Amino acid sequence: MKSFKSMRIAVVLLSAFALLVGSAAPAGVNGLATAASKKKVTLLNVSYDPTRELYEEFNPIFAAYWKKKTGQTVEIKQSHGGSGKQARSVVDGLKADVVTLALSLDITEIQNKGLLDARWEEKLPYHSSPYTSTIVFVVRKGNPKKIKDWDDIVKSGVQVITPNPKTGGAPRWTYLAAWAYALKHNNKSEKAAKEFVTKLYKNVPVLDSGARGSTTTFAQRGIGDVLLTWENEAHLIQKEFGKDYEIVTPSLSILAEPSVAVVTKNAAKNGTTEVANEYLKFLYTKEAQRLVAKHFYRPNDPAVLKEYAKQFPKLELVTIRDFGGWEAAQKKHFADKAIFDQIYNP
Repeated sequence: MKSFKSMRIAVVLLSAFALLVGSAAPAGVNGLATAASKKKVTLLNVSYDPTRELYEEFNPIFAAYWKKKTGQTVEIKQSHGGSGKQARSVVDGLKADVVTLALSLDITEIQNKGLLDARWEEKLPYHSSPYTSTIVFVVRKGNPKKIKDWDDIVKSGVQVITPNPKTGGAPRWTYLAAWAYALKHNNKSEKAAKEFVTKLYKNVPVLDSGARGSTTTFAQRGIGDVLLTWENEAHLIQKEFGKDYEIVTPSLSILAEPSVAVVTKNAAKNGTTEVANEYLKFLYTKEAQRLVAKHFYRPNDPAVLKEYAKQFPKLELVTIRDFGGWEAAQKKHFADKAIFDQIYNP
C-alpha cells in the first residue's frame, strides 16, 4: 500500500500536469471550439421591413457555414417591422440577439438603455454597415404623371405613398433626401426646404408604419401615383409585379446606411454571444456581399460592388453627415414638436 506522503505527491503531480495541459491548449478552446460542445442554439435577428427576403436566404447559408466550422446547429428566427418600432420593441423587452436596422440612430436608442456596447459602431467595418441603399421612386406603368424628380411629386394632384418617419427608417431617409434636394435648388434656404417638404406630405394620403406596409398600399391596394422607397424594395416590386411598375431614379438622393449590432446583454443571457458576433461578421464575406447585391442592396465590398455596378445607377448622394449626424437630424426634424410634427397634419 502506498504511503500517505507518496499519494500526496501523486496528486500534486497530476494537478501540475492538468494545469500545464490547460495552459498549452489551443487559443480557440474558449472561442469557436466551445460552440461544438453546445447543443442547438437559437438566434433572433430583429430587423426592419424590406430585409425579409435577404435574411431568408442568408440565414441557411450562415447556418451551414457555422455547422461545418463548429459542429453546432443554429436556428435563426426573424422579426420585421418599421425600424424605429423594432428598436422600441427591443428596448421594451424583445430578446433580440442581433439587430439589423435601417439606421444607426435606432441602434443607439437600444444602446442608451444599456443593452449593448457604447462603441458598437467600431466593432465592424464601415461603421457596422455591411451594405447601403438609397431612396428611389416607383411609378405605375407608363408613368402617367410624368414623374422624373422631386419637383414632380410636390405638384397638386399627385398622390405620394411613403411611411411615417416617426416609426420607420426608410421614411426618415426619404424626408432628408427631399429636404436636401430642396436646399440645393433654393440657395440653401431652410424656409424653402420646409415649404417643399410640407407640400410633399400634403400629397400623402396615408402614412404606413414601415416600408413594406407602404409597398402593400401602393402595389396591392392600388393607392397613389408614386411610391418613395428603398432602391432594393423598388426592384422587389418590379420583380414580383413585372411591367406594371417602373423605377425612377431622382437626380439627388441620400446614401442610406443600415446598421447592425449584437445586443450584447441579451446575447450573454441567451448564451449566443459567440454565434451572434460571427453571424454579423459573415455579412462582410464575399459570398454574403454577392447575396446582398442579388437582393439589390449596394454591397460595401468595393470588388463586389464593381461586379454589380450596372444594376446600381449613379446619382448625387448626400449623407447623414450633411445633417450633422443622426442625433442632430432626429432632434431637428423627427423629435416631438420638431419640424415633421409642425408640417404634417393628417
